[in-house]
Amino acid sequence: MDSQGQTTSLQRLQNVEKRIVKVLELAGGVMDELASPVGPRKELVQNHCLEFMQLIKDIQVALRDEIKSACEYRPFEKCDYGPRIANDISYNKVQYVISQLDAIKQNIHHYHAPHSE
Repeated sequence: MDSQGQTTSLQRLQNVEKRIVKVLELAGGVMDELASPVGPRKELVQNHCLEFMQLIKDIQVALRDEIKSACEYRPFEKCDYGPRIANDISYNKVQYVISQLDAIKQNIHHYHAPHSE
């Protein structure tokens, strides 16, 4: 089983939520730095921007994987309802054919039986 299967979808989405919060914190940090009266520190802004972009990419990948996983989910894949109903219908058809054959058989016997006149 892969690592994605070992965690639930909800847990993976909670991790995405934490990344989104971190992205917002980084954006706020850059805005604070840009609004600083002494001017922004270039290295700090650059590091925050690089981390921001990496987290955005990670969030996109994680959400894409969750959407793909949701599209592949088939809750009734192992359900036997369809085959059981098909089996019941086939059984009823066979029973009907048998009853028709019995009726034909009786008609044949009746036709070949000596008539008492």
